[in-house]
Amino acid sequence: MKTSVQRLQRLKHISTNTRDRFFRASSMVVAGRTPFDVIATADLASVRHYHPLTESHVELDGQLVEVKKDRHAVPVVIVAPLAVNMLIYDLFPERSFIKHLLAQGHDVYLIDWGKPGVKQAAYTLSNYMFDMLPQCMDAIRAHSGKDRLSLHGWSMGGMLAAVYAATTRHDDVQNLIMLGTPFDGHSNGQMGAYYKRVHKLMRRTGLNLRALPAWMTYSPGWMNVIGFKLMDPVASMKGYVNLALKIANRDYVQQHANQAAFIDNLEAYPGGVVRDFMCSVLLENETFRRGRFTVGRRVVEFRNIKSSILVITGDRDNLATTQACKGVLQAVASTDRELFEGPGGHIGILGGSLAPKAIWPKTTDWLATRSALSPRAIGSTASASKSAARSAQTLSEPMAA
Repeated sequence: MKTSVQRLQRLKHISTNTRDRFFRASSMVVAGRTPFDVIATADLASVRHYHPLTESHVELDGQLVEVKKDRHAVPVVIVAPLAVNMLIYDLFPERSFIKHLLAQGHDVYLIDWGKPGVKQAAYTLSNYMFDMLPQCMDAIRAHSGKDRLSLHGWSMGGMLAAVYAATTRHDDVQNLIMLGTPFDGHSNGQMGAYYKRVHKLMRRTGLNLRALPAWMTYSPGWMNVIGFKLMDPVASMKGYVNLALKIANRDYVQQHANQAAFIDNLEAYPGGVVRDFMCSVLLENETFRRGRFTVGRRVVEFRNIKSSILVITGDRDNLATTQACKGVLQAVASTDRELFEGPGGHIGILGGSLAPKAIWPKTTDWLATRSALSPRAIGSTASASKSAARSAQTLSEPMAA
């Protein structure tokens, strides 16, 4: 009798979970729930400011974590990559990079690049690097009352952050974290070797992709989803096989739904962005060979970066290998430089199951020694904001690692 009851319960769970996962998936999504305000917009981009945590403790990765009362004086600005939605930064209430930063006493801002469509097909990296990004940074400084900032950039977001650090006053960006950002495109595993061969062929034939109209390389969101999954088709298929095998497990099904909410809803890449990044990083590899990034008629020199810099890579990242990412450390003029390889693939190093124990603590520990503490809560009053702004002007140079 007991076995029959258990079977009926299992069938009920399978039926309910199947219905919810495939026909009511949005009801299972708990990502993106950490409160924030949109403090500014710039064209497609918007700037989020996350509310400080009011609890004394929060649950993260199965552990009760004390929320630090003292706040770091240097705000953290997350510079997201293009084409992704922002759920990856706040994937689960108990596995949220945003919440981890807040619990460790950081004032957190995030730049969301919005939803480019066909009307923005001709946008280039210049629109993002030299128009939207500086406007967002100005808004963050005005809102926080701080001049010096810490930038955190994952994937292409790391390149956007590095370009900004190279083109602004060197002491404006106190800390720079680049996570899974390819810099030496020709050293990026098999894919890098392929791009190197293509570049040689282009030089022999005189083909210049930079002359290609931007709209011709426009990549819609659905194409990015397919392309991303085809990078590792075995893993993509395995995810659905595991879902079928564990469809009676509500927690697993909900986790699958939240991950799919991120992966299956990528945004479009404007054509000029694809062209510019592919030329400078992947094909010509000028970022590593010459230490610069050419966008239109502007040339950005990475030797202008003097910020403390932490490069984080994943030991199973096939999109941006450690060899491809670490080259930026040779190009910058920073004296405080560090490379850290953690467990995970391209997404895993930011939002994977191992990130809360291996990657996030490394990030906040590194920042903590390079972000002076302010005894008063950030943003509590206008006078506190002005006082913090004055103290930020007198911060000492970044500590050596």
